[in-house]
Amino acid sequence: MRTVDLATQTVRDLNQALHDQAKQCTETEWEVLNPKGQHNLAVGLDQKLKVDIKGHAGYYCGGMNKEADIVVHGSAGQGVAENMMSGSVRVKGNASSSAGATSIGGLLVIEGDAGSRCGISMKGSDIVVTGNVGHMSCFMGQAGTLVVCGDAGDALGDSLYEVHIYVKGEVKSLGADCIAKEMRDEHIEELSEVLKRAGVDEDPHAFKRYGSARQLYNFKVDNASAY
Repeated sequence: MRTVDLATQTVRDLNQALHDQAKQCTETEWEVLNPKGQHNLAVGLDQKLKVDIKGHAGYYCGGMNKEADIVVHGSAGQGVAENMMSGSVRVKGNASSSAGATSIGGLLVIEGDAGSRCGISMKGSDIVVTGNVGHMSCFMGQAGTLVVCGDAGDALGDSLYEVHIYVKGEVKSLGADCIAKEMRDEHIEELSEVLKRAGVDEDPHAFKRYGSARQLYNFKVDNASAY
């Protein structure tokens, strides 16, 4: 295992060393010490690496991740796993706003609460939050799954497309075009698989499903005066 101590090295040193592995992967396991909430840790990775960040991370940790498995042993700031394409990011604490924003694939697990706009404009990833999520979560969500084991704030799923949202707790309010939907066998199966991959022990039958009413997809001439 290679260790990078950010008390003596820079974030640029860390990211450059990680990016160098895309050319010739000689070191697959990494440990990052003394992150102290610094921003842009382990961004843009493009190789099957395992990166353990031993402490809190700042903004955009694990952003644009591809193939790597990143674990934050603390909390993470805004935009963790933003635009992730594959691999996984796990936060063993809370996450600030816009966790998993625009993420295309991969798995994001937050073992705590997530702030506002969790999963905003997500495009195919799976996001599991063991605690609560803030307002406007999954705003304009296009594809993938958002699983919330706690409660959800105001305007959940506002203007969403085809994301599947599963919430175990209470939802303060639903956003525009988001409605409660029937939990069928295929959804129990889907949720079970996501929870298993996330390593979260929850009963899928205890969740409710939310999705798009599909009323905002197309222009309607009868509503022209509202545009």
